[in-house]
Amino acid sequence: MDQHPTHDRLQQAAKDHLWMHFTRHSTYATQDVPVIARGEGAYLYDDQGKRYLDGLSGLFVSQLGHGRVELADAAAKQARELAFMPLWSYAHPTAIELAERVAGYAPGDLNRVFFTTGGGEAVESAWKLAKQYFKMTGKHTKHKVISRAIAYHGTPQGALSITGLPGMKAPFEPLVPSTFRVPNTNFYRAPAHADDERAFGRWAADRIAEAIEFEGPDTVAAVFLEPVQNSGGCFPPPPGYFERVREICDEYDVLLVSDEVICAFGRLGYMFGAERYGYQPDIITCAKGLTSGYSPLGAMITTDRLMEPFHHGHESFAHGYTFGGHPVSTAVAMANLDIFENEKVLEGVRANEDAFRSTLERLGDLPIVGDVRGAGFFYGIELVKDKATKETFDHDEAEKLLRGYLSKALLDEGLYCRADDRGDPVVQLAPPLICDQEHFDEIEQILRVVLEKASSMI
Repeated sequence: MDQHPTHDRLQQAAKDHLWMHFTRHSTYATQDVPVIARGEGAYLYDDQGKRYLDGLSGLFVSQLGHGRVELADAAAKQARELAFMPLWSYAHPTAIELAERVAGYAPGDLNRVFFTTGGGEAVESAWKLAKQYFKMTGKHTKHKVISRAIAYHGTPQGALSITGLPGMKAPFEPLVPSTFRVPNTNFYRAPAHADDERAFGRWAADRIAEAIEFEGPDTVAAVFLEPVQNSGGCFPPPPGYFERVREICDEYDVLLVSDEVICAFGRLGYMFGAERYGYQPDIITCAKGLTSGYSPLGAMITTDRLMEPFHHGHESFAHGYTFGGHPVSTAVAMANLDIFENEKVLEGVRANEDAFRSTLERLGDLPIVGDVRGAGFFYGIELVKDKATKETFDHDEAEKLLRGYLSKALLDEGLYCRADDRGDPVVQLAPPLICDQEHFDEIEQILRVVLEKASSMI
């Protein structure tokens, strides 16, 4: 490969050799592949120098923005000292230090940290642990998982089975059996108690108890829930929802897994979303913001109770990843968390979240904008055909709107974000946690230009 390949050279190589993730490659038969070459602060630049506001933090990852030299230096320093060592019966200093630090941030007695390389692996680890834990404690039939409709929990076979998106699962079936769905917390389209958010939350939580009873409490191991559900467009929990879920899990001896791959490390203004909403999980799964994307790392954080059986005899959790807890990644995470503390990143999100929300809510005057929802720096804008009736788009209309127009139009106008149709059509926004009103205004102005034109296409 050339040291400084030309645009045309990169395009040809990408089309000939690169298999991109979640990508319709037919799209690029007649147009260029977008090639992002560098980043600085809240902005990305393509290989031809065009600038884009990173309205999605890469993929809900780049909490501190791009070009943080401190994080690059931390990676280089660690690579010089110890580039690799697995955590298979051995430890290394930065993994130990980071485990202690993450446990210190986590609520309650979530004191045990099992490192992975990403979020899907953390979810996979949590389900495997839940099944083994109950076998080790004499409850051999507890293995099933309950999750929410439209929720996304990852691509490994187990995590994909927990995912509540039938279209995403269909190409890979049969998957791991024993997963079951309950309603999510989309209050905008509440099927019950649409005039009372608290009553709706109680109704949605009680469906979990109903599912446990239906399957049999002696067969259900865990409930996997995100603090704010991502897929479908940022569904926050109604008041009292997680309090009731915790009661249900305690009643039936079911583990509550808080899937915080997106929501942890500042996205909601706290280290963990469970903190924001005041509930105590048995397991937290996390990744993404742990390193702000400067090196791959995820984690499963568990209570002392779940670790206790492994302290005896010949027992072990026969599970792991070659690169889980990689020395470079754990060193980067430590430096990342230093910046969180030194620059008061969490406080900044909490101070600015109302301004972000109110700026996005200005778009409510557009006929295509049905709902603006979310928390912290994590928002979805649901698009509708008819605002009064909340009528949504059919499959062909959503295809034309999202893939035929919005995705490209937003990028052309200089905003990288996500136009998503997993559920009802939404535009998702999750800018770096360093953003302020100037960035919020830029996001709103670009969205207004693009959505005004989209409104005329309805």
